[in-house]
Amino acid sequence: VLNRRCVEAAVMTGMALNCHINKKSLFDRKHYFYADLPAGYQITQQRVPIAVNGSLSYSLCIDNKMSQMVTKTVRIKQIQLEQDSGKSLHDDTRSQTLVDLNRAGVGLMELVMEPDMCCGEEAAAAVRELQLILQTLGSSQAVMAEGQLRVDANVSVHHPGEPYGVRTEVKNINSIRFLAKAIDYEIQRQIEELGNGGTILNETRAFDSKLGCTVPMRDKEGKQDYRFMPEPNLPPLILYDAKSLPANMSHQQVINIDWIHERLPDLPSVKREKLVEQYGILPEHSFTLLNEDGLAEFFESVVKQTQMKPKKVIGWILNDLLSYLKQHSLTVKESPVSSFLLADLLNLLEKKEISSTAAKQV
Repeated sequence: VLNRRCVEAAVMTGMALNCHINKKSLFDRKHYFYADLPAGYQITQQRVPIAVNGSLSYSLCIDNKMSQMVTKTVRIKQIQLEQDSGKSLHDDTRSQTLVDLNRAGVGLMELVMEPDMCCGEEAAAAVRELQLILQTLGSSQAVMAEGQLRVDANVSVHHPGEPYGVRTEVKNINSIRFLAKAIDYEIQRQIEELGNGGTILNETRAFDSKLGCTVPMRDKEGKQDYRFMPEPNLPPLILYDAKSLPANMSHQQVINIDWIHERLPDLPSVKREKLVEQYGILPEHSFTLLNEDGLAEFFESVVKQTQMKPKKVIGWILNDLLSYLKQHSLTVKESPVSSFLLADLLNLLEKKEISSTAAKQV
């Protein structure tokens, strides 16, 4: 049975990523035999996915300086609805592999990017921006540590002007930091392998975070026929817009893409622009506010309650409060200092009733 919420999440995500939404998409069976797939096939959208031809813009620091940023764009090939598989847990001590099937069969949204990025840093920045978009839309909480957002990185190297080389796929990377490390390691590994006269295998690899390297898992599709076929138990997925919506139906009975589009929230890029325009803060500060969950709302709450100018407030929040929270491994929501208390403290400082040193001690 198709999950309506999954379809709505895919449509919202496609719109946010400037995709073309297919009003008619199809489901297929992808056959392969692995321990984490009890049915022997996965339901996916290989022929006609729900969304295609989009783009994602992201910002990248130059020489790790937040004050110097460049905006880049990666093309989105497609967004497809799938059925999740189980999870394999490898126990090296006992030389065993355990299988967790709790998530098997759960709806999954897969997003495929074009090969427009050239290093781990770019991929990490793009995925971080995607993560913020998904969280803003409510498509997913996108907590990588909990498996709500997983990344497979396809890596190949080639000389300028030559065709792409043989690619390897690094599977199930569950951290943005590990993503950058895995890609950079794999790039260097392939360069060294080819430089020594070797060849690159079309294989699946995993990133070992302890060793900081990728290791082989199993051969990839070059040696495997997935035998795609139409899914017989799911009819085509039909979406409507305001013009094609039947007169006797509402958005509660069908998926109306225009109704969804009207309710899209401001995306992170728009929020950053508003923060800069409304409060006069630096663009790099707007990135920090959005990158920390709940920090932008905390900042705006303090600004509303204090007489101090926003430019000075942002300094207290980023330099003092955020440093304290990170030092004690606390989130913004776990902060012992509420927005009301910080605003009260800053008001005392603004009135010169206490010194800056005293305020920091408090």
